[in-house]
Amino acid sequence: MQIVAGIDLGGTAINYTLVNGQEQFLIAGLCEHPALAKQGPKTCLQQIEDGLKIAAEKAGVPLGDVVAAGLDTPGPANAEGVLSARGSTNFVHADWTSFDIRAGLEKKLGIPVTYLNDGNASALWGHFNIFGASTRETSLTVVIGTGLGGGVIIEGNVVKGRVGFGGELGHVLLPYQSIAAIEGLRPGCNCGRVGCLESVCSLGAIERSFLPYFLPKYPGHQLGALGNLHNAAKLVRGLADKGDPMCKEIFRAQAHALGLFFDEMVNTFDPDAFIVGGGALETSEEFQRWFIQEIRAGMPPQREEQAGIPIYIMPNGDTAGARGVAIEALKRLRA
Repeated sequence: MQIVAGIDLGGTAINYTLVNGQEQFLIAGLCEHPALAKQGPKTCLQQIEDGLKIAAEKAGVPLGDVVAAGLDTPGPANAEGVLSARGSTNFVHADWTSFDIRAGLEKKLGIPVTYLNDGNASALWGHFNIFGASTRETSLTVVIGTGLGGGVIIEGNVVKGRVGFGGELGHVLLPYQSIAAIEGLRPGCNCGRVGCLESVCSLGAIERSFLPYFLPKYPGHQLGALGNLHNAAKLVRGLADKGDPMCKEIFRAQAHALGLFFDEMVNTFDPDAFIVGGGALETSEEFQRWFIQEIRAGMPPQREEQAGIPIYIMPNGDTAGARGVAIEALKRLRA
C-alpha cells in the first residue's frame, strides 16, 4: 500500500497525518511531536523524521509504505520551499537563511516532498472537505491566528502566484474606516502598512490596536487590571464566547473587517464558498454562528446572484495544515 504523509511544521509542534490512495486519512486527530525549528535545520529535520516514525506506528503502517510527503510551514518562503533570507519568527537560527527546507527534508527522508505554506495547506483541506477531489469549484479561506493566513483554491489547485506569495490574504488593504465603532483607530500591520486585513483581524491586532482602543471605553474591565496587553489579548476570545460586551465588540469589528474583505473577493473571484478557520474560532458553535452572521452584516450589498455565497467554518481546524499538504502531495504523486 502506498501512503502519503502530511507534515505541518509549526513553531512549537509538528503535526502529522497519513493518507492512502483512496483519500482516507489513517490518523483521526492530532498526532504531534515537539518542533525544534529554532535549533536550526539539522536538528529540526531529524526531529521531523523521528516524529514521522511515531506517526507511522500510531497509524499501524510500515514506515516503508510512506512513499511521499507534503510539508507546510509558516512563511515567508517561496513556492518551492526556500525560506526568506530575512528569517522569520519560527526560523530565527542563522542556518535557516535562504534554506531550501523542501529539498532538505526530501534528502533526509529519501522520498519526494511537496511544499506549501501553512495558509495554502489549510485552504486546500477546507476546499477538499467541502467539495471533494477533482472538482471545479473556487473557494477562498482565511485562517485567523496570531496573524492572518489563507489561500485561494481554483478547480482544486492552490493559487501560488509568480514566486509563491499568491493567497497572502492578510496583506490585502481594507477600507477599514467604514467599520462601525472603531472611528479614529489606525491599525498598523507587522508588514509596515496601515489597514491590512491582518492589522484588523488577528490576535496581533487585538493586542496592538483593539485593546488600547477599547479598554479606555470600558473602565474597570478585568483585562485592564492585568496590566499586560499580550496576556490580555489571549483571553479576549474566551471572554467573547461567554458574552463579555467589550470582547464581543472586538470580535464584531473583526467580523465586519472580514465582511469588507469578502466583498472585495466576491468581485475578484466570484467564489463558490468562503471558509473561516484558525484559533480565533475555536469556540462554541453558538459563537461561531454569531460570528458568521456578523461577517454577513459587515458585507456591503451584493448582486442578487452573489448574495448567497456560503461561509463555512474550517472543519478539523487543528489538523487542517497537515491534511491539506498531504492531499497536495498525493496529487503530485499521482501526476
